[in-house]
Amino acid sequence: MQPYVIQLDLPKVIKQNIIWTVIVSILLVSLHFAMQPQKFDLSFSSIILSTILFVLYYILLIILHEAFHLLGFVIFGKVPIRSLSYGIDLEKGIAYATTTERISNAAMKKALLLPFWTTGVIPVLIGFWLSNYTVILVGAFLIAGAVGDFAMYRELRKFPNDAQIEDDPKEPKLYVYEK
Repeated sequence: MQPYVIQLDLPKVIKQNIIWTVIVSILLVSLHFAMQPQKFDLSFSSIILSTILFVLYYILLIILHEAFHLLGFVIFGKVPIRSLSYGIDLEKGIAYATTTERISNAAMKKALLLPFWTTGVIPVLIGFWLSNYTVILVGAFLIAGAVGDFAMYRELRKFPNDAQIEDDPKEPKLYVYEK
């Protein structure tokens, strides 16, 4: 049986990511400002500190984003930990998390979207609660950064929940095996 192949068009996903990053960032910062107006501290030291914190939070959350995919494979897909792999492909400019085991479509859809909630939505809510624009922006970047996960999810919705999904270890590609 030949699998159906779902493959991300990386240049298209990168373009969508940039567009969504701008939209979500402007929307969330504007929403927070409308809900709780405050002065921006535009001093040199504040800008430098905020930039350093943004970069540190962003790197941490990207690592956690991939870790939550792995956690999703284990929790929802019931795969053994030894089947997991993660890393960064510097040539493609992407971080990845994968499993060598096939999992159900239902489990893969959950594993795809788990990081959106944990590294995107939750940081934004924390940023609103703390009234911290840096945390809001990092969350906005991670929400938009899940555009590839949503593209895969959208394609997987076309298949039954019991279809088996195999994650390609080298490419942003999924193989769908229907029963």
